[in-house]
Amino acid sequence: MDRTVAAVLAHAEAGPPTLGAGRLVCVDGPAGSGKTTLAVAVAAAGRATLVHMDDLYEGWDGLARVEAQLDGLLRPLSVGEPGSYRRYDWHAGAYAERHRVAPAPLLVLEGVGAGAAAYADLVSTLVFVDAAHDLRMRRGLDRDGESFAPHWEAWARAEAARFAADRTRERADLLVDHVGRLVG
Repeated sequence: MDRTVAAVLAHAEAGPPTLGAGRLVCVDGPAGSGKTTLAVAVAAAGRATLVHMDDLYEGWDGLARVEAQLDGLLRPLSVGEPGSYRRYDWHAGAYAERHRVAPAPLLVLEGVGAGAAAYADLVSTLVFVDAAHDLRMRRGLDRDGESFAPHWEAWARAEAARFAADRTRERADLLVDHVGRLVG
């Protein structure tokens, strides 16, 4: 994983700033693929701000409507101003407090839809993490418990549609497998 983290940071640093004076690394891929593990490692190594897309979705069907949250976060940062988003409280089923994100040298955005095509102009590095369906489902159930099971297939269809529409995998700068190794 250390080699992958170094490659992600080197790729981001090689290009021009995209968020004011900062850069944006997006770690995208299907649920349970290993995105969070990689994003946490990249953020720690790069002393970056880390934002999880899980905090932005409006529940299980929120993937299709996450652009408004991304817009409020990324567009202000692109001109060197603080961005913000409202954290979604999954237990309450409603948006909670607003989070302000100050401009920083590096922002890591992690989760399904992080590499949305609408914000491609702001992305320094797009990483796509993937794993087999059965492994991802097992990881999701281990992580989220049986409460995830009824939502798994609907979420998988929504993320597949998102990846197809945004051509996320095809646009990725780096492809990573389920254990954090660079592919190709």
